Amino acid sequence: MYLSFTRKSFYIILLIDILIIILSFFLAHLLRFDFNIAGQPLSIFIKALPLVLITKLICFCVFGLYKGMWRYTSLYDLYNVIKATSISTLLIIFILLYQTSFSGLSRSVFIIDWFLCLLLIAGFRISVRFYFEYFSDNMNQDNFKKFFTGFSKDNSSRERIIIIGAGDCGEKIFRELRDNTHLKYQVTGFLDDHPTKRGKTIHGIPVMGPVSKIKELAEQAIADSAIIAIPSANSGQMRKIINHCTESGIKFKTIPGIGELINGRVSIKSIRDVAYRDLLGREIVKLDETKIGNYLKGQTVLVTGAGGSIGSELCRQICRFVPSIILLYERAESPLYEIELELKNYFKFITIVPILADICDRKELENIFKKYTPQTVFHAAAYKHVPMLELQPWKAIENNIQGTLNMIDAAKKYNAKSFVFVSTDKAVRPANIMGASKRVAEMMVQCQNGHNLPRTKFKIVRFGNVAGSVGSVIPLFKKQIEQKGPVTVTHPDVTRYFMTIPEASQLILQAGSMGNGSEIFLLEMGTPIKISDMARDLIRLSGYEPDVDIKIQYVGLRPGEKLYEELITEGEGVLPTDHDKIMMLYGEHCDTGLLRKQINELLTLSKDRNGDQIKVKLKKIVPEYKPAS
Repeated sequence: MYLSFTRKSFYIILLIDILIIILSFFLAHLLRFDFNIAGQPLSIFIKALPLVLITKLICFCVFGLYKGMWRYTSLYDLYNVIKATSISTLLIIFILLYQTSFSGLSRSVFIIDWFLCLLLIAGFRISVRFYFEYFSDNMNQDNFKKFFTGFSKDNSSRERIIIIGAGDCGEKIFRELRDNTHLKYQVTGFLDDHPTKRGKTIHGIPVMGPVSKIKELAEQAIADSAIIAIPSANSGQMRKIINHCTESGIKFKTIPGIGELINGRVSIKSIRDVAYRDLLGREIVKLDETKIGNYLKGQTVLVTGAGGSIGSELCRQICRFVPSIILLYERAESPLYEIELELKNYFKFITIVPILADICDRKELENIFKKYTPQTVFHAAAYKHVPMLELQPWKAIENNIQGTLNMIDAAKKYNAKSFVFVSTDKAVRPANIMGASKRVAEMMVQCQNGHNLPRTKFKIVRFGNVAGSVGSVIPLFKKQIEQKGPVTVTHPDVTRYFMTIPEASQLILQAGSMGNGSEIFLLEMGTPIKISDMARDLIRLSGYEPDVDIKIQYVGLRPGEKLYEELITEGEGVLPTDHDKIMMLYGEHCDTGLLRKQINELLTLSKDRNGDQIKVKLKKIVPEYKPAS
């Protein structure tokens, strides 16, 4: 327990509490004895007062009543006041019962005293907060205006907003907007479709009506913009809300879903523009946190590609489970610096080690493993840009295959407990170099657990596209929309599976806690989405009408691109797991010696920059590889 005895405010609060304790005990006697305590009642009051005073002050200290900053009094502080006053009263009763068997004492005095002391102590704390919140600057008209309206200063300079969602999230956002004088917003109303909430108020602000009437209600509230404060909204709800906002011409932002809020705290800092991932409406992933914690807590964890979309989110999610050390392995210095800075800011109790290195550098990789001996490895580093790798196939071989081989060998040599390889649906019946290289990497990983019984459990996680990741189609569409089009789509029927970055990362962690090695874990990707529909949604999100304000132009499939992506290849048996969003696949066993020989030949071809022969060799290793025209 820490108390600052050097602070002047501590002694002021202590003195006031002493006076309150004496006053409440004295008033309790007055009320009990009809304001006549002369004689024996006064004598009992004087004798019992030292016990009452000492016991209550000790309990107040034990329950932290002198550690809080009373200008920020909260329900938590009031809960501590209730506990301190209640337990101190019980202690006083037990002590007096033991000493005197309550002979000559009035029991009701202590009940009245408990009530008065609780009321006065809590009232004093609340009055301190009221003073600092409303009257600490100057006693002027503006303070009284703030007291009665919830806002101070000149409201004419503030942007008037309505909050969509009269729930916990909406209430928290309102309080932050109200309490932070630097935020130039004034909340003029709440909207909610729940009929029982309409007509009620939150901190004096009315719940005006349903979202469908946003146009007339926004005009009534003279609101300029809206904040969508429903982090649990599904895709249908979000589309409906966005359509109403768009039709009304009101600007809107949103609070991200719970999966994106790493620390679980809703804040004004969380507010952002509505993104396409909000329209995906993916359900919140329910993690078996005990299972994940069992293999991550207190461990040394290495993440390759730590600066990438998936890698950086993996690092954020891993830190929630309190590893001892997390190694951020990344060859791009700027993304590495950014994720290091972010993690050190949020997770000060975890050792964050940034490593600027390349998985293709075998010697440096082994030095890192030797120095830190990571128990768990998440291998997310890869080249993934399909057309780029079609032009330079040797880079896919060097990074996606040689780099993965280096990782496998280092993990085995230094006895890592778990190795999770992040793969892609493009590895299924691949039509491009990128997919074929990832399939070869899958085969290498899958072969490890059937031979020589290594200590390391090698696992694969395979999933589709990630909305908003670097290199995905969404950033390209956004740029084209900013330039007023046209938005280029390869083919009217091209479809892809999509999931959000947080969801993908959380399911990778969950899959890492499963299985005994050599499994391929397949993440449930939901319904495939037409890229042309995605383009139209993004155009509407930007406030335009597709094919009217901004044209959609079809340009033909790119090199190596398929119309449809698949998640399962022939020969793989699908099995359910304990998690409803994860399936497990068993592929065919491979000849490790033959595979190594073929990979060495492939690596030789990559050094010679022989693109045609690389494709021929890949076809021998992966017979289902059929290069798209």
